[in-house]
Amino acid sequence: MAVSVKGRTAIITGAGSGINLAFAKLLVENGCNIVIADLALRPEAKVLVDKHTSGPVRAVFQQTDVTDWIQLERMFEVAEREFGTIDIVCPGAGIYEPHWTNFWRPPGSTASKDSRDSGRYALVDINITHPIRVTQLAIAHFQKHREDGRLKHIIHISSIAGQNESFSAPIYVATKHAINGLVRSLAKLERIGIRVTAVAPGVIKTPLWTDHPEKIKMVIDSSDAWVTPEEVGEVMLAMVQQDQVSEIIGDRSGRGTQYKVKGGTIIEVSKTAREVKQFNDEGPGNRPGNTVSDIEAVENENWELLSQKGWGLSKL
Repeated sequence: MAVSVKGRTAIITGAGSGINLAFAKLLVENGCNIVIADLALRPEAKVLVDKHTSGPVRAVFQQTDVTDWIQLERMFEVAEREFGTIDIVCPGAGIYEPHWTNFWRPPGSTASKDSRDSGRYALVDINITHPIRVTQLAIAHFQKHREDGRLKHIIHISSIAGQNESFSAPIYVATKHAINGLVRSLAKLERIGIRVTAVAPGVIKTPLWTDHPEKIKMVIDSSDAWVTPEEVGEVMLAMVQQDQVSEIIGDRSGRGTQYKVKGGTIIEVSKTAREVKQFNDEGPGNRPGNTVSDIEAVENENWELLSQKGWGLSKL
């Protein structure tokens, strides 16, 4: 069954760049209004918003710190005021273990901005606490507007890290495992017309990597294939418009394996797409788009940090 996004409205956090921006562009191109909630807009996102400030399809920017729950509530208020009801919510904002919130650079170390007395890791707040809270707010909004009878969607951004281990990024990996658990645990919401799903991208060429030289050195272009934000966005659009997704990204002809989309579905997006099974899954493996050939470049740095006298103590 195909359900067009035309005439509908979406909220996307983190859509100022990367995967979420690619998804936002596709939604607008297909007639869906959007609210972009982010700290700021990169130039390419500003072009999108400026182009659609008015007209039959609109894009609205709401400056939002996703670690602030009041600001998360406000983005829903803005979306309701601008468009009435919301149909699609993507709590997509996320970070990939930068030095300033990092397992191997704990609170109290020079690089960390996680305060020793705050009791919080920004990485956890952004990558899992914010998606949990946005999911709650989305469900509350959908319940308030059940009279329209439309199937509602909450689509999360997981990762192949949600199945893998990574010595270089333990907190990031933990948050993506948590996203998978959240999505599967909410599968039964489809009984009341709310479908909760996720995509699990491989190695994506976004600012999450390209703006961080300490991370991008793990990727060797001659042996590792980048997955593009647009490829992930294509799968996300298919998941909110169709009940099946093809393993061939961007293909709508029915070639290849077709994966059923329902509540709890997680689709891995490397250079192809496949469903991630809850049990006995084969794992991401070495499919093109899933590999980083020089991960030791970062792991060795972590071993050096760990060898420092007093690592992890409150005063370093």
